[in-house]
Amino acid sequence: MALDHHTTIPFWTWAAPAAALVLVALKYAGLVSDDSTLVIILAAIALGASVFASVHHAEILALRVGEPMGSIILAAAVTILEVGLIVSIMLAGSEGSESVARDTVFSALMIVLNCVIGLCLVFGGRRHHEQTFQLNAASASLAVLGTLAVIVLVLPNFVSAGGPQQFSSIQLLVVGVVLLVLYAVFVFIQTIKHRDYFMDVPVAGQDPDEAPLEPPTSKVTLVSAVMLPLSLLVVILLAKVLSHPLESLVAAAGLPQAVVGVVIATLVLLPEGIASVRAALLNRLQNSVNLVLGSALASIGMTIPVVAAVAVLTERKLVLGLSPATTVLLLLTLFVSTITLGTGRTTVLQGAVHLGIFVIFLLITAVP
Repeated sequence: MALDHHTTIPFWTWAAPAAALVLVALKYAGLVSDDSTLVIILAAIALGASVFASVHHAEILALRVGEPMGSIILAAAVTILEVGLIVSIMLAGSEGSESVARDTVFSALMIVLNCVIGLCLVFGGRRHHEQTFQLNAASASLAVLGTLAVIVLVLPNFVSAGGPQQFSSIQLLVVGVVLLVLYAVFVFIQTIKHRDYFMDVPVAGQDPDEAPLEPPTSKVTLVSAVMLPLSLLVVILLAKVLSHPLESLVAAAGLPQAVVGVVIATLVLLPEGIASVRAALLNRLQNSVNLVLGSALASIGMTIPVVAAVAVLTERKLVLGLSPATTVLLLLTLFVSTITLGTGRTTVLQGAVHLGIFVIFLLITAVP
């Protein structure tokens, strides 16, 4: 995971969250209106900048602790952003809020498993022809990911205790606990029991300029440790400000409510996607695989239990089951991912297949 600013503190990484915090304070103090077009534009810019700042600070901490803990920190930061955005929309109680968790998590899976991994394989393959990674890591990740995805997004369509496409409250609680346990076991395997499975294997002939960067200084690490939670808090508060304008914009455009989930997932995954593609270009596909599969696992294993708990405590509906068309896309994605990551070697062709599936996902989302 390479960074350009690991020995200094870029101005924007603390100025953006600070400016966003001032804007949020003005809004909650009643000094500015969130119905103002100017305020909405400023809030959107501040939100995007704060997301990038959050991931920058997470990357600094990740570089300090090394792999595979670095990928876990980055995935955890992204998941906190995702949870904050989902819960803020759920609590707003607007139309379609009961399905925003499903739409966001499904979109996150489609983005990381098709768009991000597709771009990694296409760009990495064009530069390095054939790339390799540890098969044990991919097998372990996909086994857990496939199980969690089917339990959360497919099984609700076939149970009768809850409403249509829903678990009952007791089912939600038990499923949430199972998800957390499985994710915790995966993290234990990744960081302790079989940590070597997830380590980057040096590639013969690798450019010396692509060697890992030195860990950040103690001062830079301390600043990032303080700024990361602050940036995450600002993002969650800004999400609440922008949730209603976003839903109104989607409705005015005549697009399905599921587009909101795609926007949320894209927003929180964009910086991590860039980091993954950058690692692939540096011929460190193992880091890309760790980031991609780790994000997908965290998106289900941590996001859904928290959202489920909020839904039960607030007695809100939580629609999780996918439609038949999106179920087909999910199963196709898991099938193709198993083939793509089942050999330990990748080419441009496999990346093109994933990108093709992603285009179909966008089509089905906009035109169900």
